[in-house]
Amino acid sequence: MHIAIDACVLVALINPRDLWHAQAKELLDALGAADFVPMNFDCAVTEADSVLVRRLHEKGHSDEAAQTLEQLNTHIPLRRIIWILPDVPRLYRDALDLMRASGGELNFNDALIALACREREIPAIASFDADFDQAPWLKRIATPEDVLGAE
Repeated sequence: MHIAIDACVLVALINPRDLWHAQAKELLDALGAADFVPMNFDCAVTEADSVLVRRLHEKGHSDEAAQTLEQLNTHIPLRRIIWILPDVPRLYRDALDLMRASGGELNFNDALIALACREREIPAIASFDADFDQAPWLKRIATPEDVLGAE
């Protein structure tokens, strides 16, 4: 089964200082063991790039930025990124509608990811963000135990 990977999982996986680091590793290991196929959308990867670099800068570790970005690029090579940002002009209004319907819980990127999953028949997303629970067509997987229930 295909599963979208959210930026928060990517950030936690790459950043060993992240609160969610151990859980992200366990989650991705469980997904791999269950033969889930990760779908890495461009907007999630670029959000992870931005968050990783911003957090390093804020913590006074800007000297680690190049190495950290390389780790993410090694984990998700360019050829494995699924480009959905070209869909924004077509999905823009639907994304705004979904944001409104969620009462502001979903931000634009997350609404776009949810819509891209629906269009591509991707039934699940690996995420620690409960905002994705606002998309009824999308099952959020946050723990290894959730993986067992989604198989």
